[in-house]
Amino acid sequence: MKVWLNRQGHQVNRRRVQRLMRTMGLTAIYRQSRTSKPTPGHKVYPYLPGGVEIDRPTQVWAADITYIPMDRSFLYLVAIMDWYSRYVLAWRLSNTLDADFCVEALKEALGKGKPEVFNTDQGGQFSSEAFTGLFEQEEVRVSMDGRDATVTISSSNVYGGL
Repeated sequence: MKVWLNRQGHQVNRRRVQRLMRTMGLTAIYRQSRTSKPTPGHKVYPYLPGGVEIDRPTQVWAADITYIPMDRSFLYLVAIMDWYSRYVLAWRLSNTLDADFCVEALKEALGKGKPEVFNTDQGGQFSSEAFTGLFEQEEVRVSMDGRDATVTISSSNVYGGL
């Protein structure tokens, strides 16, 4: 907004624009930080793949949500992938951050196989009972990233050592 106003001939700085927008009750549309914070009351699982070499398909699957900016809002894309092969098993788009589109993607992925471990962040979609309950039925161990989560993927994967 500051850049646009400057181009229109109004000499304003970022802080003035922030103050005026706050006074008018306006907010910028951008990705909010810390959306992966655990939802109070949801179970948080330990991080399991730490220090384990991922050397075969279906050993560890993972899911994450990314944000696609649109004119006036965002679309949210969840992708479920196999860590070893980097193959996307299922994905869904949603215009809300409820857990339903994540659960739908998970059901599709589980129709293609079953991992030993399923890793996600601690966001409310992935820690919801609807999402984690599917793992109990399938006897899949659930893992959730913390701040310092790292994993080693074998260099002899299907992409020839990427």
